[in-house]
Amino acid sequence: MRMTNKIMRNNSLYNLNQNKLLEDKLTNQMTNQSKIARPSDDPVVAIRALRLRSNVAHVTQYYEKNAKDAQQWLDVTSDALKTIGDILEDLYKQATSAANKDLTADDLDILLTQMKSLTKEFYASGNVDYAGRYIFSGYRTDTAITFSAEDIAEMKRHPVSYKIKEKLGFSNIDSFNFTDYSALSNTIAGDGVDTDGTSYEQDITNTKLYRLRLSYDSLDGITKDANGDIVSPIFTDPVGNPIKDATGNPASITEYANAEDAYRAIANGTETGIAYIPSTGELVFSQDFYQTNFKEGESYEVTYDKSNWIEGDINPVHYFECTETKDIGSGKTKTTIYNTTATTLPQDIYYDVGFNQKIQVNTLTSEVFTHNVQRDMDDFQRCLAQLRGIETEISDITKKRNEFPEDSDDYKNWNKKLEAAEKAASYIRDNIHTQFENQITKYQDYINDTNVANTSNATRGSRLELISARLCNQQATFKDLQTDNESIDVTQVAVELSSSELIYQAALMATGKIMQTSLMNYI
Repeated sequence: MRMTNKIMRNNSLYNLNQNKLLEDKLTNQMTNQSKIARPSDDPVVAIRALRLRSNVAHVTQYYEKNAKDAQQWLDVTSDALKTIGDILEDLYKQATSAANKDLTADDLDILLTQMKSLTKEFYASGNVDYAGRYIFSGYRTDTAITFSAEDIAEMKRHPVSYKIKEKLGFSNIDSFNFTDYSALSNTIAGDGVDTDGTSYEQDITNTKLYRLRLSYDSLDGITKDANGDIVSPIFTDPVGNPIKDATGNPASITEYANAEDAYRAIANGTETGIAYIPSTGELVFSQDFYQTNFKEGESYEVTYDKSNWIEGDINPVHYFECTETKDIGSGKTKTTIYNTTATTLPQDIYYDVGFNQKIQVNTLTSEVFTHNVQRDMDDFQRCLAQLRGIETEISDITKKRNEFPEDSDDYKNWNKKLEAAEKAASYIRDNIHTQFENQITKYQDYINDTNVANTSNATRGSRLELISARLCNQQATFKDLQTDNESIDVTQVAVELSSSELIYQAALMATGKIMQTSLMNYI
């Protein structure tokens, strides 16, 4: 093969260009600190880079965003549960103090004022939010667990009523003692007996009553259809059969505007069915009715209406199957159904915090917040009112008795009435003592529920810490692999770049010498 000058020039230019390409490649690597500028430079490195970048992006999302967001949610929940636990501890201490039989109505009033303030704070703690989301409200993170002043103002503009279906069990039936001292208001007779011929002391009764206390008070009254049948409230078993009396017929339900009247009617046998008291939210019945119609293990449903709401009331959509009817003006209403059997699901909120790993971040309202804390306060207020009433009665009778000489018949007769009042006071004080002793146990149960919720939250937090630590290690590992796969060894590339520059300079010198000599130089 004949080698001409042209061939030599072309080969030299080609080799010079290859040297320049190598030097350009090394210069690009030094500039962008990457082995490749395009996939074709090294397909294997490019494919591995895509996979590693995807892994790094996922781990970064899990570790720096999802896990931290979940941890903050759990931290806010933990702080709220700690506050709730402290509040319940204070209520427990107040109930222990209130169980003292020597306390007067004024003393109890002071304690109950403090307890009401703590109870209000208990529910207010449930409205804690994280980044605009209420942490105890399940999926309804835009809805507080209690109605605010703004909600009530809106209800006044557009009235709202709820038909609530509340499920109750045999264990929800509780008992209490009712002291009837209404006989003290009868006209006193000269022989120390009242108008029915019995002594005042004989007429003081302390009767054990039974009840189902609903979750709300200030309920709507009984409503009936065109046939006169009651459509609200409806008291049934789970399959919809009405609660029956001893004769097998549906038990009668009678509405009472005043709780005292209802209790008295049950106590003296005037009411043999169920006394419905909308103002207190109670279904009350006698011991005979209780023993005849209720059995261990049974469950019940009470469907009732409530349209009178105040600030601090718990929103029923977080607890019950209910139907909301809202007046939207122009004679129109909007109906919304909540928590039907088909849509009621555990409203647990999960965060993706790893590859195929989820963690629950929320604690549900029903795990911590019970209507009973407020309803117990209603019972205390009733007991306090009765104690104040009997103390006033004793004071009035004492003043009246002291108007007469001690050896007079009037003094003796009024003194008998005073003894009857003191007997009633003793009953009432014993009832209050029992009420607060039982309440001590109830508050301990509430505290235990809160501790369980707090423990569950802390357990999830501990698990999240372990996951976060692993994600941190994974992130570091993937980034190291990504660096090893894509990044250059700066020292090595610098040496290669310097070497390629020297080679390029030498090639230019050699090519220059070759190009100066041709065949004509020898002819």
